[in-house]
Amino acid sequence: MPVRVDRVRWPWAQARVPVPLVAALLAITGCAAFAAQRETVDRVIASVDGAAITLSDAARAYGFELWLEGKPLESAPDAAALALVRDKLIDQMLLLGEADAENISAEDSSQAAAEALAEVRKKAGDEKSFQSSLRSLGMTEEQAVERLRDRDRILRLIERRLRPSVPQGGIEQAEIGDYYQKTFLPEFARRGQGAAPPLAEVENQIREVLVQKRMNELLEAWLNNLKTNHRIKVYSF
Repeated sequence: MPVRVDRVRWPWAQARVPVPLVAALLAITGCAAFAAQRETVDRVIASVDGAAITLSDAARAYGFELWLEGKPLESAPDAAALALVRDKLIDQMLLLGEADAENISAEDSSQAAAEALAEVRKKAGDEKSFQSSLRSLGMTEEQAVERLRDRDRILRLIERRLRPSVPQGGIEQAEIGDYYQKTFLPEFARRGQGAAPPLAEVENQIREVLVQKRMNELLEAWLNNLKTNHRIKVYSF
């Protein structure tokens, strides 16, 4: 059985939503809190080149990420959570603009979107629960697929633009050994999974983790640069 080494998660996938950005967060049943959030008076909380991001956009994005992981939304997101999602939505809009400029099509992301949707269906347990979760989210299946396509387009953009800047051969052996000793072994012991595998068995996986960490650093710098070239406005809640 292959040993699991946790991959670095793209920032937007941690809470966004897509972006460092790509974290994750909604829910299948018991979404009364989210429904109540949607009933509040909507307002603009940010804009990118004049395109508005509203309070309901942030609440729905928060819910969508939970929904992807099959997690219930036990309470409406507070101001801090919504501010985090708002920032990730800004990142997402910037990266989708770059994807458009590089002709990264949504059609090419259809298969990835379908696979992701199938995973959510599986977590829901049955079709009735799945459809109920969509209604609680306030989205149609087509809208969910569109969002999943956007997520995949962003990931493809990042791979195309940033991975060539961090070749696996650019990761020093000493860095891999340091990660193994200081991060992998303590985490493995914490999980109580028995004897840790030797470095040779997990070296390639650790190398990929380190590549992704470098890519995340490049991504953050890229986003900061994009923000200086676009009109970004952020409003308090």
